[in-house]
Amino acid sequence: MSVFHVELKKVVDDSYPIEVGFALEAGLIEDLKDGLVGNIRKFAVITDSIVKDLYAQNICNLLRQSGYETDLFVFEAGEKSKTRETKAMLEDQMLEKGYRRDCCIIAVGGGVVTDLAGFLAGTYGRGVPFINYATTLLAAADASVGGKTAVDTPLATNLIGLFYQPQKVYLDIATWKTLPKEQIASGMAETIKHACMASREFFDFLKENISDILSIDRKACEYVAEENCKIKYHVVEQDERESGLREILNLGHTVGRALETVSGYRLSHGEAVSVGMIAQMKLSHRLGYMTLEQIQEVSDLLAAAGLPVRIPDDIDRDALVRKLYTDKKVKNGVLRFVVQRGIGDVVEFEKGNFATPVAEETAREIIMEL
Repeated sequence: MSVFHVELKKVVDDSYPIEVGFALEAGLIEDLKDGLVGNIRKFAVITDSIVKDLYAQNICNLLRQSGYETDLFVFEAGEKSKTRETKAMLEDQMLEKGYRRDCCIIAVGGGVVTDLAGFLAGTYGRGVPFINYATTLLAAADASVGGKTAVDTPLATNLIGLFYQPQKVYLDIATWKTLPKEQIASGMAETIKHACMASREFFDFLKENISDILSIDRKACEYVAEENCKIKYHVVEQDERESGLREILNLGHTVGRALETVSGYRLSHGEAVSVGMIAQMKLSHRLGYMTLEQIQEVSDLLAAAGLPVRIPDDIDRDALVRKLYTDKKVKNGVLRFVVQRGIGDVVEFEKGNFATPVAEETAREIIMEL
């Protein structure tokens, strides 16, 4: 018997720029001409049924006018489309159009589009380059940094996917003006989460400028986009693969993701995370890390952003408790929660460990309170 050792050590630079601004379509085309993705001439633009006519079709037209071969691939808008079936449908359509490894994917849309398209790019031809052109505040806050791509299944959310970094991310704040107020609110949930876990100063800015942000004031929104990127970047650069610190980005998501799924996605991601934030703060108070006054302060800001702070009456609480066990932080069948310390910090329970085991009965009591 013999053993042959295959040594494949390598250093990979997955760095990429994020551009924040207004009406960035022309800049995207210029970047491609300047070699952003090398000599690639074939682009698959992936979007959803809402963003198609708003922005994606225009980007396709600009690409074609510049001499690039381009096709538009569209799926039905909404979290329910973030599935393996949708991914397979898009892959088959691309194969039929002759797309091979010499192509680039451009995701134009919100978090569902960037999650799905990024996962597709990471597996198509064993990996092709992709670009994110984010058109929502939620995508700017949550999907712009980190390279986490995934799909949902009936049994779990975001557990089928991979880490795959884009070539560049464009955060086009001009696109926020076409968002319904519910989607702006949804993006604010992740934004408030970032402030709660990392920056009291940012939290105070959100309190003082919430009206300007909701009305898409250019200066206020640019600051929000930049701060979201900075906060998430400082976490991801230390823990790209979610081995410890990156778990803090799941603040409010243990209950939030479960609620989103149990509601049949009637609640948006941000609405569900908002309620999940209240749940984790109640746990934090029980553990002695937050005061009732601090909880009220965060709750008031969530409400001012147009977000719910209670579980809807028609939600089956028992089903919600059961759904908590599909959370990716669960280990050995035990629920684990990230909790905040005051406003602007999270609890590190021991070195490198930012989630604490929580008994099901405790989680149930908190959910019943909501």
